[in-house]
Amino acid sequence: MRGDTEGGLADCARLVEWKARNRLTRVPGGVHFAAQRNVLCAAKWRRVAVAERLWIPRAMRVAPRLDTTVRPGPPRPRHALLINPFYSKDPHASFGKHVLTPTLALTSVAGATPPGWEVRYWDENLLQGAPPWKPFPQVVGITVHLTFARRAYEIARWYRERGAIVVLGGLHVLSCPDEAAPHADALAVGEGVQLWGRILRDVEAGRLQRVYRGSYRSAFEDEPAPRRNLLPRGSFLTTTSLIATRGCHSRCEFCYLSTEGLRMPYRMRDPRQVAKEFLADGQPYAVFIDNNLGSRPEYLRSLCRTLAPLERIWSAAVSIDVTDDPSLVRDMALAGCTGVFVGFESLSEENIRDAGKKSPRPEDYARRIAILHENGIQVNGSFVLGFDQDGADVFDRTVAWIEENRLECATFHILTPYPGTPLFARMEAEGRILHRNWDLYDTAHVVFRPARMTPDELASGYAACYRRLFSHGSIWRRRPADRSAVLPYLAMSYLYKRSNALWYVLIRHRWTASVWRFLVEWTRRRHIAFRRSIAGRPARRASTVVSARV
Repeated sequence: MRGDTEGGLADCARLVEWKARNRLTRVPGGVHFAAQRNVLCAAKWRRVAVAERLWIPRAMRVAPRLDTTVRPGPPRPRHALLINPFYSKDPHASFGKHVLTPTLALTSVAGATPPGWEVRYWDENLLQGAPPWKPFPQVVGITVHLTFARRAYEIARWYRERGAIVVLGGLHVLSCPDEAAPHADALAVGEGVQLWGRILRDVEAGRLQRVYRGSYRSAFEDEPAPRRNLLPRGSFLTTTSLIATRGCHSRCEFCYLSTEGLRMPYRMRDPRQVAKEFLADGQPYAVFIDNNLGSRPEYLRSLCRTLAPLERIWSAAVSIDVTDDPSLVRDMALAGCTGVFVGFESLSEENIRDAGKKSPRPEDYARRIAILHENGIQVNGSFVLGFDQDGADVFDRTVAWIEENRLECATFHILTPYPGTPLFARMEAEGRILHRNWDLYDTAHVVFRPARMTPDELASGYAACYRRLFSHGSIWRRRPADRSAVLPYLAMSYLYKRSNALWYVLIRHRWTASVWRFLVEWTRRRHIAFRRSIAGRPARRASTVVSARV
């Protein structure tokens, strides 16, 4: 490994990963991270910022300090605190994506709190400091994901040392229960909503178990409504995060849904229940956090027809095969869909096939994007870099294709083998895993040895993709063909993609909702007018679309 930094970001990433490997040690019950990890994390982003002149404040890269001098009184009975731990932000991407909408997991768990219990919610990523301790909670529930597992364990230790009962849940607990167990009084493995009430009742009765297991096979529509009243509404662009379906018709090798032990059959809620929840939150804009809202086309059509009378707007993640039937895309537009997040993943058919993804052929993507654009739906394309068929030319080729097809936005991810997935098992068997420092398994760092390029090339290529995508030239080249849509597009592009300094201020002072409210309402009114303009048009016939082949 070279000791200098003249290689820019690639050398920064390599240096961090080498140090991370050498700081990581195995201990009984899981992984132990050196106490200097916070210092390493801060130094990492300083090196990145110097190498690429990226601006990222300390509060966005280093978790708030946990005060070791605090000595609270005894825990308050029947008082619970739910925590979403801090994770370091990628300086290449927009900070705005972290406050688009709150996690639905914890507010849904809060909805299952039994009568007689008081519950609070705290998200460290809203930059309001470390989790509160006045009053000191009897039970602390912490969601644990891969990239902030270390932080979750730090918080757990802080509260346990002072007398609180700590419950850990989340996907990382499911995939690595032996690692998480020493850091908690109880683990919630699987669906947390059905377990939370049972755990709190066992705490009251003095019979807390070490492990609780939940299934995703329960009736989806019977779950309680999320407790959105716990959220700081000013901190998010919208607090209306909705979920209508659970699961996905694909089981990609790299996706967390393929984690060993995770069984998530496809479930659908009554569209009327979803619409009622949308109305109840009083927001003009909602984000569906479903893995793939379009997995069942006829269900999506029914949902759209239920949402249409609300005259509100929404966005969702779908697979590109939603365009198999253009009339369905039209129904989405008439129901208020303004944007979709599409996991294209790769422009290589070999990569798509190797990953086990069910998708149309990449050469047909462009025509399908045009169907979405014809119906006024913006496209945020997701691309994974570093597949085994990817060479060093994948970066320029991908961004050029994005510009050619005028995608309004794109999100890049470095291929990351999450523990418990088939991808991790395969790469571990091939000796390609570089380290197990989960902090860096955030899809912004190279944690494996690529097949057709070096780790340095993958790291620098990833950064180059974002640098070009967020450039003035790329933003202009991707402007909509419809002249009337250019100004709103530019406003979105510059405020969302090129204003991280502004985003930091908005997040810090809880001004996100108030600043964006005007633009959201403007978008809603424009979209209502657009819906009326297309309502009288004949829908394109489904027979003009070639069905998925891969």
